[in-house]
Amino acid sequence: MKKKNVLQESVPEGLPEGLRVGGDRCRDVFSSAPDLFAYPPFWAECFGVAPFLPMSRAEMDVLGWDACDILLVTGDAYVDHPSFGMALVGRLLEAQGYRVGILAQPDWRQGDAFQSMGQPTLFCGVTAGNMDSMVNHYTADRRLRTNDAYTPGGEAGRRPDRAVLVYCQRLREVFPETPIILGGIEASLRRVAHYDYWSDQVRRSLLVDAKADLLLYGNAERAIVELAARLARGESIHTMQDLRGSAFVRRASSLLPEGVLRLPSFEEVRHDPLRYAEASHILHRESNPGNAKILVQRHGDRDLWVNPPPFPLTTQELDRIYELPYARRPHPAYGHQTIPAYEMVQCSVTILRGCFGGCTFCSITVHEGRLVQSRSEASVLREIEQVRDTVPGFTGVISDVGGPTANMYRMRCREIGIESVCRRLSCLYPKVCSRLMTDHGPLLQLYRRARDLRGVRRVLVASGLRYDLAVLSPEYLRELVTHHVGGYLKIAPEHIVPEPLAKMMKPSLAAYDRFKTLFDRYSAEAGKEQYLIPYFIAAHPGTRDEDMLALALWLKRNQYRLDQVQTFLPSPMALATTMYHTHRNPLRHAHWEAEEVYIPKGGYQRRLQKAFLRWHDPANWPLLRKALRQMGRADLVGRGKAALVPGESVEGAAWGSKGSVKKTQVTVKSGRIFPKR
Repeated sequence: MKKKNVLQESVPEGLPEGLRVGGDRCRDVFSSAPDLFAYPPFWAECFGVAPFLPMSRAEMDVLGWDACDILLVTGDAYVDHPSFGMALVGRLLEAQGYRVGILAQPDWRQGDAFQSMGQPTLFCGVTAGNMDSMVNHYTADRRLRTNDAYTPGGEAGRRPDRAVLVYCQRLREVFPETPIILGGIEASLRRVAHYDYWSDQVRRSLLVDAKADLLLYGNAERAIVELAARLARGESIHTMQDLRGSAFVRRASSLLPEGVLRLPSFEEVRHDPLRYAEASHILHRESNPGNAKILVQRHGDRDLWVNPPPFPLTTQELDRIYELPYARRPHPAYGHQTIPAYEMVQCSVTILRGCFGGCTFCSITVHEGRLVQSRSEASVLREIEQVRDTVPGFTGVISDVGGPTANMYRMRCREIGIESVCRRLSCLYPKVCSRLMTDHGPLLQLYRRARDLRGVRRVLVASGLRYDLAVLSPEYLRELVTHHVGGYLKIAPEHIVPEPLAKMMKPSLAAYDRFKTLFDRYSAEAGKEQYLIPYFIAAHPGTRDEDMLALALWLKRNQYRLDQVQTFLPSPMALATTMYHTHRNPLRHAHWEAEEVYIPKGGYQRRLQKAFLRWHDPANWPLLRKALRQMGRADLVGRGKAALVPGESVEGAAWGSKGSVKKTQVTVKSGRIFPKR
C-alpha cells in the first residue's frame, strides 16, 4: 500500500476558493495571500494622514470630514502607538484610504456617547482593548482590581464588564443598520462556546451573544483590510463568509460540505465536560493556517462557522505596519495625564509576533498563533532611531526589543512543507523539535547593530525569553548577559515538579539549572551583579499541595522570597482552562477520558498554594502550619534551619534573625528581584 504524502490533503468541495488548501499548494501556502497593501485605495485617501485619528466631531471638522468611514470603539484609552491594537488597526485602515475615527472608553451608560462622531459609512469595529475586560477588572481570586493600566491616571472602572457585549448593544441601539465587526483579544478568546471563570459556566460564542455581524480573531489585519475593501465596493456584510480568521452565524443545517468539522454543540459542551474537552482538543488541533479546517458549532437553531486562521504576514508587510505614521504618544485630549501601559512601552520596539512555545495556560498562541512572524533588521533599527528622535525625554535607553518571547526572532521550521501541515501544539515540548531552526545569529546581529546606533546608550531585553532555547546558543546568552540585561532578566520556570510542568507543557528544571549556571557565569565574567526574575504559578491544574511544598523548599534553599506571586487564572479557550473546567487532559485525544487531572479548586486550596510561594510571609504562617501538620510534615514547623515556618511562639523578626533565612536573600517584588541589604 502506497504511503500517503504528508503534504497531500483532499481539497474540500463546495467551499470558497480562499478557504481551500490542499495538494502541492501546501508547499507555498503561507505566501499565497494577497499583499496587505495591494488593495486599491479608497477615495478618501485625498484627506491625507491625520496627526491623530480623531476622537470627536470637532477634530473631524478640522480634518474636513463630514463622516467617518470606519468607527473603532475600544475599552482602552487611545494611544497612537503600535503596541495598542486600535491604533495599529486604525493606522492600517487609514493607509488604505479610509477615514477612521476612534471612540475610546465611551460612557456605556448612555447611547449619546456612541453617537458623538456620527454614523460611519462602512462599519463599526468593536474591541474591549488590549486585555479581556474581565481579566482587566478582576484578579485570579475574583477580586475587583483597583487600577487599569490602559486608562489615564490608571483609573479603574472606565470600561464595563464584558465590554464587547455592552458596546455592541449600544451601537445597535443608535446605528441599527450599520455592520458591527468584533475583534481584539476578548473576541479571539471567546469565539466559540467557552468556559468563563468569572461566572463559572460555559457561555455561548461572543458573536452569538453580541448579535454582531462578524467576528475577526487573531491579528486580523488581512481580514479587516479585505473586509473594508469589499464593503467599500458595495458588497453586503451578509455575504462575507469566506474571510480567513473570521466567524459568522448561519441558520443551522444538518448537511456540511466535505472538509468541514462539526464541534460538539454549545448545549453539549455546556452540560458534558468530556464533550467540552473534545471541542477544545479539536479547536487547538485545527489551528495551523496551512491545513486547518472550517469548524462549525451549533448554538440552538443556529450554526457558528469559524473559518481557518489567517495566513501569517510577510516580513515586508509587518515592517510596513509598524512603520505607519504613528504619533507614538497618547492623544492630546488626555493632557498631562499618564497612561501606565504607555509609560511601559514608549521606548520599546516589537520585533516579532506569535509563539511556538505552546504553554497551556497562555493565551498568546490562541490569539496570535504558533507561527512566529519577524520584522526585518532594517525596519527595527529605523524604529529605534525614531524612538531616539521623537520620544520626549529619551535617555538613550531602549527599554525592550522583543515580543511575546524575546528570543524567537526569525525562528521557524526548516521545512516549509512540513510547517504548513504540522499539528504539534508546541515546537519545544516535550523537547525542542529537530526541525526547528534555533539559530540566534540574526538576533545577535540585530542587538549589535542596535547598540551601535548614534545616541543609543543601551538596548535592553525586558520581554520574557525561553531559556530552553537560549541554552542552545551560549554565544547568544553571553552577549545577552553582557550587554542587554538591566540588572534583572525575566524567565518563567513556573514550577519544578514534573507533573505540573507536564500539564503546562514547560521544560524540566534541568533546563532552568543549566540556564542559571550560564547566566551567573557570564554575569561574573562581565563583572556585573545581575539577577534572574523567576515566575511561578500556584494552583495550576495538575498541581498538588505536595508539589507546592516541594517548590517552597526549593525557593528557600535557593534563597528566593517572592513578594508578589501569580495564581492560575483560567482565561477563555486556554488548554489549561479546559483542564480546570473538565478535570480532563485535552492534550492527547486518546487519553482524555481516562486521564483525570487533579485541580486545586476552592478558595482555601488556592490560598494555600499561593501561601507556599510566600512561605516567608508571617501572614501565611498559620495557614502553612496547619497544612504542614495535616500533610504529616510537622518537622518543617519550628526553629531549625530545615524548618519552612516557625512555631506559634516565634515572631517573624526573631525567626528571621536566627539565621534560618540569610540576609543576602533575593526578593522578588512586582516582577523584579532585589538583593536584601
